[in-house]
Amino acid sequence: MLSYIYSLATDRHKGLVAGVVKSFLYCLSLIYSLAVRGLIFIYHLKPYHLNCKVISVGNITLGGTGKTSLVALIAKYLKQKGHKVAVLSRGYKRKITNYKLQVTSYKTMGDEPYMLKMNLGDVPVVVDTDRIQAAKLAIRDYGVDTVILDDGLQQWRIKKDMEIVTIDATCPFGNRKLIPRGILREPFSSLKRADVFILTKTNLNPDNQDIKDFLSSINPQSLIVESTHSPLGFYRLQERDKLLKLEALKGETVTLISGIADPDSFENLIASLGINIGSAFRFPDHHNYTKEELDRIIKNSKDKNIGTIITTEKDAVRLSPYLLPTTYYLLNFLVLRIELKIIKDEQEFYNRLLGLYSY
Repeated sequence: MLSYIYSLATDRHKGLVAGVVKSFLYCLSLIYSLAVRGLIFIYHLKPYHLNCKVISVGNITLGGTGKTSLVALIAKYLKQKGHKVAVLSRGYKRKITNYKLQVTSYKTMGDEPYMLKMNLGDVPVVVDTDRIQAAKLAIRDYGVDTVILDDGLQQWRIKKDMEIVTIDATCPFGNRKLIPRGILREPFSSLKRADVFILTKTNLNPDNQDIKDFLSSINPQSLIVESTHSPLGFYRLQERDKLLKLEALKGETVTLISGIADPDSFENLIASLGINIGSAFRFPDHHNYTKEELDRIIKNSKDKNIGTIITTEKDAVRLSPYLLPTTYYLLNFLVLRIELKIIKDEQEFYNRLLGLYSY
């Protein structure tokens, strides 16, 4: 059902029945708009002030825009500059919600926070649906001077020192309607709160001047930065620190597995490396895989004489319970590692980050 509604919100379904349902969804989006505007107004009357710097990284649309990769980049940069940083996440779709168990896994943290934890090392990643409570814990237990809110645009209760909004250059606003009729999580007026816009995946859409003009018309004072998702290499689950070169699979035929919001970008990136895609299995974002699904994918690959399966880092944390303990698959499972790279106005962006600590 959710998949069908999303397809309507992105106008993939046409016809009479779809038109009737879309009209109903539009009525719901009007109600949603009133509710969101009311909550924003109420919470902004008296926002909660934390005893540290607060950097929010979020997006105004449903789907993947690269905000988690940006969180990792900011956390690493500020740590390098001597700041004590923690990342705060709600841990979407985690199976175990009692974080007091102190078990670090994707089940207790959620796939994206766990992926961040694996990539950030000793930078604390605190998972709690209550970001204020999470921030207090980070300040008390880790002595941080900065918290980064992963997916923080809708955290209206908290006073922020910097609001960063990521915009997918390949599909910035969908049909420009609010959910559930469209993919906007907030009205366009919310973009006035942004200090910085990060255009992501600009390598897939270099002609983005129209997006910039639109953002500037809403918020002339904001900084607009361009970035790409750049592949670094492939690694095996058991050997995260040993990267295979991108050219290692050129000309080879592979199977792809992805349970992310934007599978097209993953598949296009693989194809751009000169790798042939024999099969591509797509699952919903944050999908919890089963052994039966994996067995089906493996059988399909073997039937097509495909010896390599590639997945994303986000998917790898959910697939690893089935892959790490087993040896009978006899296939080469690889994970694509990517990083967000700022390709325009990088220094201005870092200057704004460091400027937070000058007052």
